[in-house]
Parts: sequence; C-alpha cells; structure tokens
Amino acid sequence: MPSFSILDLLDLDLKEHNHLQLTCIAGRSGLSRELTTSKISRPGLPLSGFFDEFSFDSIQVFGRGEQQYLKKLESKNTLESLEKLFSYPIPTCIFCDGGNPSKRFIEIAERSGCSILQTDLDSAGFNRGLIQMLDEIFADTITIHGVLVEVYGIGVLILGDSGVGKSETALELIDRGHRLISDDTVKLRNISDTFLIGSGENPSLAHHMEIRGLGILNLANLFGVGAIRDKKQVQLMVHLEEWDSNKNYDRIGEEMKENLLGIEIPKLIIPVKPGRNVPIIIETAARNERLKKLGYYSAKEFDQSVLKWLESESARNLYYNNEETF
Repeated sequence: MPSFSILDLLDLDLKEHNHLQLTCIAGRSGLSRELTTSKISRPGLPLSGFFDEFSFDSIQVFGRGEQQYLKKLESKNTLESLEKLFSYPIPTCIFCDGGNPSKRFIEIAERSGCSILQTDLDSAGFNRGLIQMLDEIFADTITIHGVLVEVYGIGVLILGDSGVGKSETALELIDRGHRLISDDTVKLRNISDTFLIGSGENPSLAHHMEIRGLGILNLANLFGVGAIRDKKQVQLMVHLEEWDSNKNYDRIGEEMKENLLGIEIPKLIIPVKPGRNVPIIIETAARNERLKKLGYYSAKEFDQSVLKWLESESARNLYYNNEETF
C-alpha cells in the first residue's frame, strides 16, 4: 500500500468530519512518521519497565489508567521507563479523555521526534473508531472490471465480458429505484477478513456511466443523489455471459461461491439473450439473498418438499399394492 503518515491520519479525520476528534498538541515535526500496521498499543507494561514484545511500531494510546500512572512516575521522579519508551521509533502518542501530558513528557517526546495527539473521546470509543479506520487503510485491496449496485439493500457486483450489457443492466436497475456505487472499475477492500467493501477506484468518476450510443452519463444529475452511494458491502456476485445452448445452466438454485481476497461471496451465472429481462432476474436474486440471510432457502425447501412427496407416494403404493397375508 502507499505510505501513510500521521499527518495523513489527521487529514483523513478532517475529511470524515472529525470522527476521531484528533488534534496535534506537540511534536509537530513527528507528523511525517509513517504508519506500518493497523495495530494499536496501550503502553501500560512498557511504562512499568516491561518491554518484552513491545509493539513499538503501533500507535500508543494513553487512557485514564496510563495517564494516572504517568503522574505517579513523575511524582516519584522515576522516568527511566518513559525515556526508554521514546528510544523506540513509535509513530505517535494519543491522549484520550482530553488528557494533557506534562511538560516533562512533551520534552522527552519532542526530543525523540514523536508527535503527541489528543482527543476528547474516551479510550474505549476512540479505540473502536481508530481500529475501524486503520483496518480500512491497511486492508488488502484489488480493482476489478465490473459494476457495483445496491439492490434492495444487497451489494451486487455485476461482472462479465466487455459488451455483454453490464452498464445497461445497472442503468435499468437505477431507473427502477436502486443505487449505483461504481461503474466500470470497482475497488474492493478486505475488512478484517470478514467482509468486502466496494467503492469507486476514483471517487470523482465512480458515479459516471458509459453507455454505448449515449456516451458518458452523470447518474447523480440524471436521477438525483438518492440514486448513488459511495461504498457498499459486496454480498452477491452476478456474472453475465452470452447464452451458450451447449451449456447446462443452474435451474434448481445450486449454491456457488467465488473467493475474492480470501472471502467467499455467493455467485450466480446469468446467461444473456434476447427476451431475458436481466434486471428483474437480478432484483429477484437480491430478494432471494435477503431471504437466505434470514435462514430461508427456496431450493432446500423445494428439495425437502420433493422428498416428502416421494416418501408419501412410496408409502401409498406400498399400502395399496401389497396383499394382506394371514
């Protein structure tokens, strides 16, 4: 991934409307230090002198406990562990709950070239927000050719060869009240090995669409801001392909999955030919995916119904065809 510094973190927080409420209160020369991991550290043990397995490359978060312990160290004038802490190239120190470091702490930090940040958030809430932000920053990422739309709350990634009708299908879906995330190129990020988040490779171009014969369309201007969104979890993959009469397509709802960045995504292959209303098929697939998330599987229910019918038919035949013997 490209380099990401503490200054970039502050800029990102401003773009997110101060989600973390971060401000720099000292050591501005250290804002250029780069982040190399999404982990964060609470330096309670290092402050007590235990530096085995010290995560020095992580952001050091000082909650109320660490701040009170610092005051205790300063009252006893035993700052050897603090001096050793800053001998490591730690990225930055963040004081939660609006805490203010002492002048001695600031002197040691600035001498080592480390920045000091402050937030009014409590340590628990701040850690949750910071971990979420860092997970997105350091997430494994790929960019693929396709269209990402939101259909009935389900993020549907439409793939297929060039000219198969991906953009036209997405345009029909948007006209039917659904939303576009990105056309042509979709950037996928693996968040905590749990889910995929899709967005436009270039945010300023993501909501434009190329339709052969019409050219470039601005979907926000044509359909309003309610027809677009910036990012969405990918929950269903639809692969469009030209109809092949020699190929056997799924007709009973067989489960298929595709692995993207180590995450399994449900997959459908939809053949395209004149007379098939692909947008309605995708709408139905999105509805069906929502039902699956609620624990209702149409294909499994059909299979169980067939088995019950066969069993009852077999029992009926056995009852009527076998003669009683005494």
